[in-house]
Amino acid sequence: MIERYSLPEMKRIWSDEHKFDLWLQVEIAVCQAWCDLGKIPPEDMERIRQATYDLGRFAEILQVTHHDVTAFLAAVAESLGPESRYVHLGLTSSDVMDTALGLQLKAAAAILKRDVDELTRVLRARAIEHKHTLMMGRTHGVHAEPMTFGLKLALWVKEMERNAERLARATDAIAVGKISGAVGTHATVPLEVEEIACRNLGLGFAEVSNQIVQRDRHAEFLSTLAIIASSLDKFATEVRALQKTEVQELEEPFQSGQTGSSAMPHKRNPELCERVSGLARLIRANALASLENVALWHERDISHSSVERIILPDSCLALDYILTIFTSVAAGMKVNIDRMRKNVEATRGLIFSQRALIALIDKGLSRQDAYKVIQDSAMAAWETGQSFRDLLAADSSVQRHLKPEEFDAVFDYTCFLKEIDRIFARAGFADCADDISQSGQGLAPRSY
Repeated sequence: MIERYSLPEMKRIWSDEHKFDLWLQVEIAVCQAWCDLGKIPPEDMERIRQATYDLGRFAEILQVTHHDVTAFLAAVAESLGPESRYVHLGLTSSDVMDTALGLQLKAAAAILKRDVDELTRVLRARAIEHKHTLMMGRTHGVHAEPMTFGLKLALWVKEMERNAERLARATDAIAVGKISGAVGTHATVPLEVEEIACRNLGLGFAEVSNQIVQRDRHAEFLSTLAIIASSLDKFATEVRALQKTEVQELEEPFQSGQTGSSAMPHKRNPELCERVSGLARLIRANALASLENVALWHERDISHSSVERIILPDSCLALDYILTIFTSVAAGMKVNIDRMRKNVEATRGLIFSQRALIALIDKGLSRQDAYKVIQDSAMAAWETGQSFRDLLAADSSVQRHLKPEEFDAVFDYTCFLKEIDRIFARAGFADCADDISQSGQGLAPRSY
């Protein structure tokens, strides 16, 4: 179910071949800007537009220069004649490298946006599907009060919508170029060249720069990827927890012929979600490295470069991968509604303790007195395994303050569903008009 991930497309963006193609695009765009300003004759510009490079020749020259940009420029020059003197005119290496990097990051972000939107769509559909599917809400890992599985998924939808907004902001920050010369003074290349070239490339431009585009932009981008990965980690961790044998409320897709263990044929492990959680750790670690890259010496040093050759492609590739994996999990996961209901009933009515507390407070008891009455029966239920409802019904304080019909009303599951439709509507879900009675099956008061 995970063959559709877009890794080949993302991998192409970060390939050396594509990077060099973008370098050439940047060089040609700068030459076009010079031409627009009258510096390069139109006939020379026409030949420059036909410039190419040979990767084999580039590799040979690199063995001599030990500098990738100068080797690249030499390889490009071999495809031209005298007009090659205009290529890289007034530029420094980072003018080309950072502007091309902006193009790579913009393209990578477009793939990630598509991934985020697809996961959000799937989560939204499943949230609507299970809007009224009763399940146990847990705090500290302990049963608290019932909720619905759809509400849990709706929470994830809103988080992914915030992630989409974060990604859009971070993309705007990173989709810039810089054509300002050695230390950002524009002494050898006028502002107009930068503005024309970046506009033609589809990028913004850094209004002020030194020799590089400032790395706070890249740190913001990778921090955003880390936040998205952390959201996926949270979702995957929840699926893993709910797939425990003792819980068995969810199960990630398990295909025919798939195996979970070389030793134990019965195993059905949440390995996809574990993969998501593992790679999320890598992306978070890369974000930390990007923060270390912000502080460079003076107008630049090169300590950030080697780091970025790893953390930028790896983070984009990893997030693309786990977004697609978790989308397949969300679309195909098994929801065990019967087991959810059994788990809701596992504590023999203890989940109604707050409703009983409020009922006694409404009858005039102080909160402290009401709390003690309810807690005494609740603790007895914990210790003895008896029905909380039976213990509470036998308490004289409860008998004195609650009529039988009022007591029965305390133990009513539908109370936990009464605001679900309005929550969904407030959260912007289009399909939120289902009648609770249609999916609140079997939710009448029960005896324990």
